[in-house]
Amino acid sequence: MNQQRAFDMAVSKVYPLYEKKLERKGRTTAELDEVITWLTGYTERELRTHLDAGTSFRDFFAEAELNPLASRITGVICGMRVEEIEDPLMQRIRYLDKLVDELARGKTMDKVLRSA
Repeated sequence: MNQQRAFDMAVSKVYPLYEKKLERKGRTTAELDEVITWLTGYTERELRTHLDAGTSFRDFFAEAELNPLASRITGVICGMRVEEIEDPLMQRIRYLDKLVDELARGKTMDKVLRSA
């Protein structure tokens, strides 16, 4: 998928895929929402508003206040090291993918959210 398509894709199109992935691994939608709100600074209500509106990833992250601990998100997702991704928007999208992947692999919420 090219970057522009990813940037213009609605978060609401990917959200159900995240839900299904996590549910198959015994995780909950509440945990998914916790990860997204932690990363973006959105409230639960703001997240729902963006999902209902079909907000693109570009606009979703443009309005977000990225968590200061997001830079601690490291590792490989889709064959790329997230900390080495040069495009800031793509890096944010991959941060979210990485957090969802960590949840699906059974990491505790404390570790996923980079708690002290």
